[in-house]
Amino acid sequence: MEDLVKALAPLSVRGRRVLVTGHTGFKGAWLCEWLLAAGAEVSGIALEPESPDSLFNVLGLSGRIRNDIRCDIRNAEALKAAVVGVNPELVFHMAAQALVRRSYREPLLTWQTNVDGTLNLLEAARALARPVTVVTVTTDKVYKNREWEYSYREEDELGGHDPYSASKAACELAVSSWRACFGGPRGVTVVAARAGNVIGGGDVCEDRIVPDCYRAWNKGGVVELRNPGSTRPWQHVLEPLSGYLALAAHADGGAPEIWECNFGPDSEGSRSVDALVQALAALGTKRAWTVTGTSSEHEARALALCIDRARHRLGWAPSLSFAETMAWTDAGYTASAGELPDIVRRQIADFSAKAGRPIFTA
Repeated sequence: MEDLVKALAPLSVRGRRVLVTGHTGFKGAWLCEWLLAAGAEVSGIALEPESPDSLFNVLGLSGRIRNDIRCDIRNAEALKAAVVGVNPELVFHMAAQALVRRSYREPLLTWQTNVDGTLNLLEAARALARPVTVVTVTTDKVYKNREWEYSYREEDELGGHDPYSASKAACELAVSSWRACFGGPRGVTVVAARAGNVIGGGDVCEDRIVPDCYRAWNKGGVVELRNPGSTRPWQHVLEPLSGYLALAAHADGGAPEIWECNFGPDSEGSRSVDALVQALAALGTKRAWTVTGTSSEHEARALALCIDRARHRLGWAPSLSFAETMAWTDAGYTASAGELPDIVRRQIADFSAKAGRPIFTA
C-alpha cells in the first residue's frame, strides 16, 4: 500500500527547471502550456515549428518559456551544450521523427533522430552535475504487431515493420541498455512512456487523419481514407500527457519500480479509422469522406494497448469518453486562431478537474 500511495503522489514542478524536447510540436506545445500553468520554469529544445499556424506559435510560447532553443538532437555537441545550459531537474523527451509515411521516404533521418538523438540526450543529461529524471516518449507502435485482437502489454515483444516503428522499438532497447549501464538514483533516472494515437485541437501535421480531415472539410473538400478498417487506440492529447506526468512523479527521486508504461484509452476508444471519421463528421455539416483503397506502404491494421499497469501501479486512468474526446477535438479545430488559446487553457483546467486526483502539487 505504501508503494501505491507513493505512486499516486502528484508531481512537483512549481519553481523547478523542466525541459521539453520537441516543444514546438503538437504534444510538446500542449505540455508546455500545462507546465506553465502549474508554475514550472519551462525550457524547450526543438527544430523550428513545422507550420506558421502551429499550436506553438498560436499559444505564443516562444516569449513565455524560459529558454526557447533551436537544436537538432542528432547534433550531440550542440545538444549537450543546450542541455547543460538549461540544467534541468526534469526532462520530457518528445523530439522525434514521428510519421510512418515519412519514415519510408527518409528512413536514415528517422533512425538517426529517434535512436541516436535519444542517446545524445541521455549523454547530455549524464553531463549534468545533479540528478535528473527523464521521461522518454515512444509509441504504441513499439510492439511487434501480430495483428491480433489482444491488447499489447509492456512485457510483449518489441519490433516494427516500418522504419518509424522499428526505430522507436530500437530506441527503447537502447534506453534500456543505457539505463542498465549508466543510470542510477544519483545520476539520470530514465523511464519510457508508450502512448496510443493522440488527437486534439492544434495538430496541423501532414499525414495525420484528424488534421487531414479538417483541412479538407474547411475547404469544402472530401477526405480520402487509405485504410478505413485499421483500428487504433484514439485518445485526446491531455490523456497521455497526464500519463507522462504521472510516470514522472513515480520516477522523480530516482527509485522507480516500473520503467515502461502504456497510456491509452479504455476499450471503447479503440475504433476504426472509419468510425473515427464518422464521429467527427457527425459533429458538423457538409463533412464527407471517401475510400481510396489501401496504402501501398505497410501499416498495421489492428493495434490496442493494455493499460493495467498504469491503472494499478500509477493510479492513472483515462478521464474522457470517446464522445468527449471527439467533442473536445472538434472544438479545437472549429475555433479561430484567436479562440484556440482560450480553448486549450479551458480544456486543461476541465481535464484537471475530471482527473479525480491532483496532477501537480500545489
